[in-house]
Amino acid sequence: MIPTNSPSRLILASSSAYRRELLARLRLPFAVMLPELDERPLPAEAPQATALRLARAKAEAVAARAPGSVVIGSDQVATLDGEQIGKPGSHAAALAQLQRMRGRRVVFHTALCVVDAAGGAELENVQTFVTFRDLPDAELDAYLRIEQPYDCAGSAKNEGLGIAILERIDSSDPTALTGLPLIALTGMLRRAGFHFFSN
Repeated sequence: MIPTNSPSRLILASSSAYRRELLARLRLPFAVMLPELDERPLPAEAPQATALRLARAKAEAVAARAPGSVVIGSDQVATLDGEQIGKPGSHAAALAQLQRMRGRRVVFHTALCVVDAAGGAELENVQTFVTFRDLPDAELDAYLRIEQPYDCAGSAKNEGLGIAILERIDSSDPTALTGLPLIALTGMLRRAGFHFFSN
């Protein structure tokens, strides 16, 4: 049996429906609060540094508004040839992303931060290496029209039909690519006093 109680209020600092769905798998009660901050990278900032900074900033912004809570912040940055690839926002931009990435390996940096008033902030970064299939424009265009992943960095939902345009995924944490590394998170929550199973 998985208990529904927790030692303190758990909050997800995110507007992402994907992260909410992933966190719900842990069967812990949680609230959602939007961090409301500028998520643009700083000039000359390394992709991993961007993801870590934003994950921490999201968690700390919400923690400041909810004293005594344990707050989860996460951010993801995709890179190709060292250049950051953001959320496309439109069909044309998504198609251009997929055209550039086809047949190539893209690195996704998924950063995680848990802020606990008692223990401070704990940070972790998970790298996922994704190889895209070398597909023709017509297939890429058809995929985008079906799934419309315009709010996803890299323009592909691996948890949906996007898996068909991927050739390989290498990661130590299988949910990191979707936006919330649950293996890392469960360890962090255990250290914050949460329990997933009863005796």
